[in-house]
Amino acid sequence: MKRKLLLTTALLSCFIFVMAAIADLTGKWKGVIKTPDGQELPVTYNFKADGVVLTGTAESPAGSVTIDNGKITGDTFSFKVTVDGTDYPHKGKMYTDSCGMDIDFGGQSTHFTIKRDTTR
Repeated sequence: MKRKLLLTTALLSCFIFVMAAIADLTGKWKGVIKTPDGQELPVTYNFKADGVVLTGTAESPAGSVTIDNGKITGDTFSFKVTVDGTDYPHKGKMYTDSCGMDIDFGGQSTHFTIKRDTTR
């Protein structure tokens, strides 16, 4: 009986932790992407987490695009954005106050960090 109660409590704790991580991804995040050709591109991601589905927009000086095929699994997430007909897959891992992300630029990957925008 104690074992069953302990297992149930552990599973419930994991579920609560995962749900807290999902809720924390919602909001505005900013960073700078260094592209494979050396350019620095300021970006803003406006994430909306709904269960395991991630939606929102990505903004840069070139404009705004939607986040497509967004998925959340624990503290990792993935999505793609399409710019001028080209898909750019993103993979990320969420930390307390930042997210580490990787973008695939047609076979060349770049890593960058975004931080929650706390300005109002």
